[in-house]
Amino acid sequence: MQNTTTTNELMRPRQDGDKALASCYELAEVLCSAVLAIAVLFTFVARFAKVDGPSMNPTLRDHQMLLVSVHNRPLQHGDIAVVSSDGSGLGKPIVKRVIGLPGDVIDIDFKEGLVYRNGEALEEPYTAAPTNSDLGTPFPLAVEPGMCFLMGDNRNRSNDSRNPRVGQVDQRETMRVIFPAQK
Repeated sequence: MQNTTTTNELMRPRQDGDKALASCYELAEVLCSAVLAIAVLFTFVARFAKVDGPSMNPTLRDHQMLLVSVHNRPLQHGDIAVVSSDGSGLGKPIVKRVIGLPGDVIDIDFKEGLVYRNGEALEEPYTAAPTNSDLGTPFPLAVEPGMCFLMGDNRNRSNDSRNPRVGQVDQRETMRVIFPAQK
């Protein structure tokens, strides 16, 4: 059989079915690219975490979603960190503020409600109330190498490093919160 397709037939506009098929292909290509980009983002850059409970009020709300960095750049005083369930001592992830880093000496005056780092009272405008709740850890304490001392912003309703079950947290078990942006 001989092909009788003419040049005019090859040059004519596509049929509606051809256009729909091309549109579906383009949509699938865009969706696959988006899924791949999201997978790369959440594997190598950041992850989501959720605040569980009132321990970070007024800074963060219960059930608020957070974006945390997968890259463990060194923590700094005042950072908000998410501790993995393995590192929290509580069997679930926790969200707390970094108060002490290796070499820091932390002390708390529970009567006055003040937290001290290396002999200096901390200015903590982010706390809900003075720190009056003693959870059983003896103070003063020195933060050990590779560890950090964490506290919730709602100090009297927070299960944090003051609790011997949580204690000092291995920095390798933490991820820094990157969104919402920290003040």
